Amino acid sequence: MQSHTQEQPLALTAVKPHYPTNGKEEEVKTDPESMDEEAEFNWEEHLEETGTDAVPHTTFKHVEISLQSSFQPGMKLEVANKSNPDTYWVATIITTCGQLLLLRYSGYGDDRKADFWCDIMTAELHPVGWCAQNNKTLIPPEAIKEKYSDWTEFLVQDLTGARTAPSNLLEGPLRGKNTVDLIVEGSIMELQDLSDPFLYWPVRVIQNVGGRLRLRYASLSEEQEAQDIWLFYLDVRLRPLGWALENHLALEPPTELKSLKSAPDWQQGLEDARLEGQKSPLPLEVFKDHIDLPKHSFKVGMKLEMVSPWEQLQICPVSVTKVYNEFYFQVTLDDLSVDTKPRFVMCYANSPGILPVQWCLKNGMTLERPRGYEGQDFDWADYLKQSGTEAAPDACFPDTWQNRDFAKDMWLEAVNPHRLAEVCVAQITQVRGRLLWLRLEGVAKPLSQCIVDVESTDIFPVGWCEANAYPLTAPLKPVCQKEKKIAVVQPEKQLAPSQPMEMASVNPCQQVAMDTGLANGRYCCSKIFVNHRCFSGPYLNKGRIAELPQAVGPGKCTLVLKELLSMLINAAYKPGRVLKELQKLEDPSWECQEETLKAKYKGKSYRSTIRLVRLSDQVPDFCRKVCAKLQCCSNLFGPALVTDKCPKNCSVQTKTKYTYYYGKKRKLSKPLGGEEAAEGELAKPARRRKKRKAIFVQKKRRSSTLDYTPAGSSQDSDEGEEDEEMAMQSSSEGTNSEPREDHTDTSSVEVTSSRPRRTPRLRKTVSMAGSTTGSQESSVSCRRSTRSLSAYNKNNKNQPAKGQEEQVEGEDQLILDKNPLEWSVEEVVQFINSTDCAYLANIFQEQDIDGQALLLLTLPTVQECMDLKLGPAIKLCHQIERVKVAFYKQYAD
Repeated sequence: MQSHTQEQPLALTAVKPHYPTNGKEEEVKTDPESMDEEAEFNWEEHLEETGTDAVPHTTFKHVEISLQSSFQPGMKLEVANKSNPDTYWVATIITTCGQLLLLRYSGYGDDRKADFWCDIMTAELHPVGWCAQNNKTLIPPEAIKEKYSDWTEFLVQDLTGARTAPSNLLEGPLRGKNTVDLIVEGSIMELQDLSDPFLYWPVRVIQNVGGRLRLRYASLSEEQEAQDIWLFYLDVRLRPLGWALENHLALEPPTELKSLKSAPDWQQGLEDARLEGQKSPLPLEVFKDHIDLPKHSFKVGMKLEMVSPWEQLQICPVSVTKVYNEFYFQVTLDDLSVDTKPRFVMCYANSPGILPVQWCLKNGMTLERPRGYEGQDFDWADYLKQSGTEAAPDACFPDTWQNRDFAKDMWLEAVNPHRLAEVCVAQITQVRGRLLWLRLEGVAKPLSQCIVDVESTDIFPVGWCEANAYPLTAPLKPVCQKEKKIAVVQPEKQLAPSQPMEMASVNPCQQVAMDTGLANGRYCCSKIFVNHRCFSGPYLNKGRIAELPQAVGPGKCTLVLKELLSMLINAAYKPGRVLKELQKLEDPSWECQEETLKAKYKGKSYRSTIRLVRLSDQVPDFCRKVCAKLQCCSNLFGPALVTDKCPKNCSVQTKTKYTYYYGKKRKLSKPLGGEEAAEGELAKPARRRKKRKAIFVQKKRRSSTLDYTPAGSSQDSDEGEEDEEMAMQSSSEGTNSEPREDHTDTSSVEVTSSRPRRTPRLRKTVSMAGSTTGSQESSVSCRRSTRSLSAYNKNNKNQPAKGQEEQVEGEDQLILDKNPLEWSVEEVVQFINSTDCAYLANIFQEQDIDGQALLLLTLPTVQECMDLKLGPAIKLCHQIERVKVAFYKQYAD
């Protein structure tokens, strides 16, 4: 929908810009000192504070298209043979990942075994036909040389109807660039007139912001920058230079601007634009995603409803007053008053904002009465009868807009219709059919309200401005940040309101220049895959990793990596620990951008500033180093998809060796094997800080002695709270994430002590639970909560004698009167009250744990969900094991 009376956009590069501030115009100083004091808007924090969601990125089809690579799957090109670089063969693009192409030599069919990656910027790639022009030899790879007898005939069939990779994208200054990045400053296009579809005029690209173009008509200078317009590069009005002449259309300057220049000046501007366009032509690949306009079915006299391009927040009756051709028609605002100048717009079949008759009535919205209409209530039936016209049938309105994921209260970024250079934080206030009502933040009322179509190219996903280094008008909050610092990872709850967060100054990464002209393809990457089958290491929970999406992207490198790392942090056992590890990540060769990442764990919030790489060719190295830092498989996430078995054979690794304390670095030594406490002597409980868990070291040593020692004991009381919070729990991580066989060996962990450590009486309870589990191991192989204890008891030389073991088992045996699967919550509480864990019964009552839930509880689950120390947790699990054993003996058959 193109409005004849166009609102003139304000220039973005004004010398003294004015920004709307809560209804007042306030001059903003742009010197560096004052800029440091401006509030920095953070989408993640904003969404968390408001408790709302962002519109899914995939909902914005025009943005998704703009992120696609210029190279499309199925394109053909010629590439050197690996075995003989002097010869070449035809290859097909299978997929793309930023500057990387996954290729398959022609002749392999659906066989993926010989697929290979290559970098557009470094590999020797050529368009189809290059070998013939340069007298180079085309020879198939040795592995398939005997597959066909006549390779010439095969190539003819294979290349018939195929699309070759554009030569200008394989060599020269445009090599490897994405479609959007092909549009550089100074590029020349032709723009269709607002009021006449048969008139065009050249425009020059002044700025390219992620595909949103600031355009200036040929002949106009910087003094007339107020006449600049903003359009997305996929707009149907934009065409390549020469389009008008090829299609026998006229080249005339816009009617409303003709008075600004004389006719000779306009003609000179046209000639200059043609010469510039011929000197550096815009690649036709830019227009490959432009839609072909469908034919319309409108006829002169038909009535419809339309979002008014002249009045804010109004939907008005309009009439088709002219049909240009099978693609374009003109609608005029219905106005029954005398001597009124008609207002009209040019439309096409799927123009945003045109609606069938009765749309407002069906969607509960108000339809504005035509000016001069007599009568209190507007009724379409009476109006059509009085005017002798017909309503446009519903078939005239295609339903291509459906299946979008917009919803009330969601957030996005939107262009201010009264100031086209400005993009604002916006919230959806209501959704009706294909229309969205938006509230623009930071814009004075009543101009903060607007209506947009779901297919509008003036709305963008959250983070779009940040990804394209473009200013975003945000809700104003008085936040002052004079010095750029990053926060040490600390629980935010521990900070008193009057105390500032502990800060640590660092050398900032290379700052991103505010170059809003264009984004280079180097700053975009395609999908980063999460390979769930790979070893997840000591920090990441295997189960949570399996719930993550298979891939993140495509998009700007920093945006994709921020999303990926946020997901990994949330999949960690201790998110704060992962944040701290990521904070240490750096490499002098990287071109970085700082991003703030947040995590929550047990009611505490953590925040850290992480350096993310900005260049696509640095993404693989960044992913590898993150994997190394998190001690997981180097293929867990990265540009490569692991479809079957990991090449690193990481499935054989287990997490047992990571069951040690991850606090401050200390030398660890093995206690004497003969040191044991007296039978009646209990371990002295350690003093603990509030809300801190005990960290225990569990291991199997060659001496076959089992020792549980609290890391928070008195000799460790000087450890900081941060180290305790960041420490990893051995029982949680060693038993809940990676399945392993009972015979798996574990790495020995030695513990230094300033005095002899005493073995708690807990040994007896553990031994009982372990031996009971061991006796039932053949029928209950999945009870991982006691698995390591069972393995220990099989090899323990200090086990009780057989008679003693049988005596203990007989004393501990439980006889059930009822199948525990049928126990209610009250019956579970009653059972817990009958044990030495009665003080925990209220937890079962609060958590609504019935019999079925009781039988599913394991040691890691009990520790994690009930927030218990290891001692009480093991005692409780022992009672649960008694119920399990009795269940299998009495009811399993």
